[in-house]
Parts: sequence; C-alpha cells; structure tokens
Amino acid sequence: LIIVGVFMIIKGFSTNAGASSFANLWKHGGWFPNGSGGFILSFQMVVFAFTGIELVGLTAGETENPKHVIPRAINNIPIRIIIFYIGALIVIMSIYPWNSINPAKSPFVEVFAAVGIVAAASIINFVVLTSAASACNSGIFSTSRMVYSLAKENNAPKSMKKLTSHKVPSNALIFSAVVILISVILSYIMPEGVFVLITSISTFCFIFIWAIIVICHLKYRKANPELAAKSKFKMPFYPISSYIILIFIVFVLVVLALNKETRVALFVTPVWFIILGIIYKIIKSKRNS
Repeated sequence: LIIVGVFMIIKGFSTNAGASSFANLWKHGGWFPNGSGGFILSFQMVVFAFTGIELVGLTAGETENPKHVIPRAINNIPIRIIIFYIGALIVIMSIYPWNSINPAKSPFVEVFAAVGIVAAASIINFVVLTSAASACNSGIFSTSRMVYSLAKENNAPKSMKKLTSHKVPSNALIFSAVVILISVILSYIMPEGVFVLITSISTFCFIFIWAIIVICHLKYRKANPELAAKSKFKMPFYPISSYIILIFIVFVLVVLALNKETRVALFVTPVWFIILGIIYKIIKSKRNS
C-alpha cells in the first residue's frame, strides 16, 4: 500500500477527492481543523493498538539467544511503527484528505480501488482478519504462559502447570481460550458498545502493567547499580525517560475519564483489581496457616 501510495503521490494521481499530494496533509484546515479535542481523545484507542507490545520481553524465555534477539526485536519496533502506522497514514491522507474520507468505508480500500484493484475490499478484509487472528494468537500465548507461571508459584490452580509433550501448558491454554469467549457473548448482549468497553478496560489494564514494569525497572536500577552497569542493552535517557512514561500513563488515564464511553473502565477495572487482591490475601493466609 505504501509503495503504491507514494507512486500515486509522485505522479499526482487524480481521485474523486482531487490530485494526490503531500500538501493535502495541511491544505484543508491545518492539523487540527476542528480543535485538538478529538486528537486528545484518540489516545485511548492508540494506546490500545499497542497493548501486548511487552510480549517482546516475554519471549526472552522462549529464545536460545535473548541477548541478541531481544535487543534486535525491540529496536525494530519503532521502525515498524514509523513505516506501517505513521507512513501508511501519511500516504492515505495525501491521497484522500481527511474531509473526503467516508467513515463508513475503509480508506485502504479507497486507495486500492482508485488504482483499479476491484478486489480491494476482499484483500483488506483478509489482511484485517489475519491481523486480528495474529493478535488473538499472541494474547492466548501470553496469557497461557502467565497463568502457567502463576501456577508454578502456587498463585493459580495446580492443574494449570500441566505441560504437553511439546512443553505447552495445555490447561492454561484452554483456560485462556475460554476467557476470550466472553467477548463473543458480550458482542451479542451489547453489540454497539462492546468494542469501546473492551478496548477501554484493556487500555486501563495494560497501562497499569506498563506502569508496574517501569516502576520495577526504576527500583531494579537503584537496587542493583553494578548489574545495571554490566548490561549491554540499557534504557535510553534513564531515569528521565522512565518518569516521562509514567507522566504519559497518567495522561492516558485522564483521557479515559474525559470520554463518557471510556470512563466506565475507570470504575470497572479497579473493582477487578480489588477482587484479585482479595483472592491473593485468601491464598496467602491459607499458606501461612
């Protein structure tokens, strides 16, 4: 798409929205023609798009040479974001200005259709479905591994420690798949609001996880300066970058509170954390008794 789009822009390809040009990025009212409110509220959905990015660290236990593979994978993430997210958006809005995009139609489909690819909708649907399946697969993988790890530490049922001959935590995997079915049930109960509800709650949960990771990293660096000094793959601009991340996380929480549709996450998710805390206290008291 990006290659085709750049070619269309260079040639000044004409569509029903006019000539393709990078000038379309700022010609139609500038960057925030309707104010910055929509831009700020979009952060909830943007952050949700990157949930699960911490899976890169989780795979450290699955690779033979994590010292080589993990830094390479992490360094590739910003490059992929720039190319496939920012690059694609720049190309699309250069071909179809924001005020000519139909919310009911995919802009990707519009670009392909403009160059005469009749099967554009089918191609995009295939890409979307495979991407969703890939994301679901990653979620099941990470959840099953986490449940398995919790079971090894006696923080989950012992049955979740069961491994197959291929070292796959089968029970934890089945449990993860069953939990995903909740979203299918919700799609029938509240089809119009289920997407915003799930994305909002997921965003809250994941930024909580990210905050804990950053705080643990800060504490680790302070408690083990010698080990941190030996590391060949350090966090850039530490500790300033860590505090900037925490400030951004607080900003996203504020954004969730500004929108009445996403505000529910601020009420529902803490209740879930309280339930988990109660369960943890019960398990801990049983161990000590």
